[in-house]
Amino acid sequence: MPLGLIALALGAFGIGLTEFVIMGLLPEVAADFGVTEAAAGWLISGYALSVVVGALFLTAATTRLPRKPVLLGLIVLFIIGNALTALAPGYGLAMVGRIIAALTHGAFFGIGSVLAASLVPAAKKAGAIAIMFTGLTAANVLGVPFGTFLGQQLGWRATFWAIAVIGVLAFIGIALLVPATHDNAPTRLRDELGAFRSGQVWLSLIVTVLAYGGMFGAFTYIAYTLTEVSGFASSMVPWLLVLFGVGLFLGNWAGGKAADRSIDATLIVFVAALVVVLVGFALVAASGPATVVALFLMGGFGFGTVPGLQSRIMGYAASAPTLASGANIGAFNVGNALGAWAGGVGIAAGLGYTSPIWIGAGITALALVVMVAAALTARSAKTVSAPARTTTVAVPADAARSAKTGSAPAPTTTVAVPADAAR
Repeated sequence: MPLGLIALALGAFGIGLTEFVIMGLLPEVAADFGVTEAAAGWLISGYALSVVVGALFLTAATTRLPRKPVLLGLIVLFIIGNALTALAPGYGLAMVGRIIAALTHGAFFGIGSVLAASLVPAAKKAGAIAIMFTGLTAANVLGVPFGTFLGQQLGWRATFWAIAVIGVLAFIGIALLVPATHDNAPTRLRDELGAFRSGQVWLSLIVTVLAYGGMFGAFTYIAYTLTEVSGFASSMVPWLLVLFGVGLFLGNWAGGKAADRSIDATLIVFVAALVVVLVGFALVAASGPATVVALFLMGGFGFGTVPGLQSRIMGYAASAPTLASGANIGAFNVGNALGAWAGGVGIAAGLGYTSPIWIGAGITALALVVMVAAALTARSAKTVSAPARTTTVAVPADAARSAKTGSAPAPTTTVAVPADAAR
């Protein structure tokens, strides 16, 4: 395994920690700035929206630049954003710091995925992307609980200083361990935009939005489900979320391995399994032991789609994959917002705290339909474009003359004809 993948995973760990750790520190942040928790929540929502903007526009603005230096520049902005958040005397400057850090998120994962794939042979690209995204899953498993603990013990600002230090380590690692020789030549913005002429690119983006949206529709309100439906004490919620994170970690690894063998088949199986898991979770949510199993499987099958989704869109935008890759990172966050909104609608309608899981299952079922259609369309296109099998047949150049004179066999010419016709 190239050491450069470890450096990229460390950067992904820091970025994942920035996105998720603040959820456990909102009460401290709100109290420090003297704002309501709803207002403090915009530090999460504003981050997610900024990820989408950065994934598209920041990636597009840097398409003509070499990828490794761009990645290092993004890490510098990431460090500045988190340091600014840690130093902020008031809510407004903290929001600015969050936005600066978020703008680097989508571009980092978009460009980093392309670089990660370039470090390994073609047959291992999805696995390489999975290794990079392991940093994101580790942020959920290890980073968020420890980051929350650090913030509660030493103040929430200490957590963001720690994240800035992680950014410095990632910068050093990428600078030293990601070879410049793997930094493919930059492409023109026109070429990058041309990748979006592919219908498969758009279908991939739709699957990303729906599959990820379905999982996060259920996950956004999971604390309410665990306490109000499953009967767990609120003190158990962080440990149950660690279990969910373990599922993310293992699913990411398994999904990457499987996608290296067949991307479309892997995505169909994992998305279909996620639908089954979500429906089962909604049915057994009142049972504590069954909920534990369902929570683990939801994380596993939900995040197991990520390497395949990222590899698929890069494959169909192969000549200019950077912007399409960044757009897919934006699509993950659009799905996050869609799922959270749809789940909230169910709760507001009085449908109970299992309604986000049912809604998530419905959204994921739509993802399955689109994915199957995309796979069938891709297979049909390959069948149409593939050249027909041929066989060679020796045909006498002048069979009649040879028959009349009884002379030596006439010169022959070789003709390629369809194999079925030859038979």
